[in-house]
Amino acid sequence: MDTRQASQPLTDLELLKIEAERSMDDRYRLSGTCGVKISSTRDGQLLFVGSEVPDTFVPALIDAVDRSPLAPAPDREPPALAACREILEPACAPLSVNAGPTYLIEPHVRAERRTGIARSDGFPSERLRHLNPGNWEPDEWDDLLDGALGPWAMAVAEGRVVSICHTPRSMTKQAAECGVWTHPDYRGRGYAAEVTATWADILRASGRCLFYSTDAQNVSSQRVAARLRLRLIGWTWNLARADPGQRDNRHPLSRRSS
Repeated sequence: MDTRQASQPLTDLELLKIEAERSMDDRYRLSGTCGVKISSTRDGQLLFVGSEVPDTFVPALIDAVDRSPLAPAPDREPPALAACREILEPACAPLSVNAGPTYLIEPHVRAERRTGIARSDGFPSERLRHLNPGNWEPDEWDDLLDGALGPWAMAVAEGRVVSICHTPRSMTKQAAECGVWTHPDYRGRGYAAEVTATWADILRASGRCLFYSTDAQNVSSQRVAARLRLRLIGWTWNLARADPGQRDNRHPLSRRSS
């Protein structure tokens, strides 16, 4: 952990850099990506280059971002994105863009306390073994409950798991990011906020920076961030080769994915 955190808060750009580093390979490139990510705040922007981008393209991408002005606001497309697209198209076409806000879950974040919240550091989870909501493979669900996929919190109501906050990607020494799912019939009732706050409570003692990110189109997820009063630190803009194949939604740490 950056020792400055104890005395001097990290800037939004520094936080976005820590968030992005969870996806980096040994060359400090975005693993498995033919494209770039631009992390944007009101005060600056950062470029991260994918591992599948030819090395000869990298200087031009860096120069394009350095020369481009900031967007009027982080949620507006950075002018550098168009320049990066022109550079990348010969190697990474077809390209697509997706973007969304990134939030920091600060230590004071709390949610309404409910009964029926199970947590990975709590009592044995055997009673949840038969409550797979259906969007996890059976072995993947076992891995989750056994702690192999990182910390989690679940809301149980009316005999079913109705909301889950888990750790969808590997944690680093500095950072962890949550992923949240809520059954459509139970949305808008505060369950997502509660499991997110519980997940953060589990990890708070680790000293990691805790992140919550979502897509621009995911209004319900942004409402959860608003409900918890999460701190918006910026937006990330991903310009990368569109994947025509079916996306593998399994957790990367699950046994069958390794």
